[in-house]
Amino acid sequence: MLTSVDRLLFIRRVPIFKELRDDFIVGLASVMDELSFPANYTIFKQGEEGRSLYIVISGRVKIHIGDKLLAEFSKGESFGEMSVFDAQPRSASATSLEACECLELTQEQLYDAIEETPEIAVNIIGVLSRRIRELNDKINAIGAQY
Repeated sequence: MLTSVDRLLFIRRVPIFKELRDDFIVGLASVMDELSFPANYTIFKQGEEGRSLYIVISGRVKIHIGDKLLAEFSKGESFGEMSVFDAQPRSASATSLEACECLELTQEQLYDAIEETPEIAVNIIGVLSRRIRELNDKINAIGAQY
């Protein structure tokens, strides 16, 4: 478990929270739950309703569809954002690769945060856009092999 100070310092370094006001970070740090997952634990399943995003404090998490690995996330990286924004079922599953700890930001907490500090939405859009570009590059590379 992170101390209050460690949590604050950690959140400041998370890309989706970059360049946000200190008072906003302090408030956000106080409302997020810290969750622990053992190795090979299913954090969420494809098709489930998604109402939270997660930020990895320690350990690694894989995002996958069945046995197909889509991405891996480690310290400071977030996952699960899409369902929080589009109210659609989870598009993939998330499973811990090793024991890990995550911060959970619920949809309600995120929407309150966006209302107070819209820059957080711009940061999340930037992260999601980068991931789409990376997936496009992978798809193009696979297509070039054929």
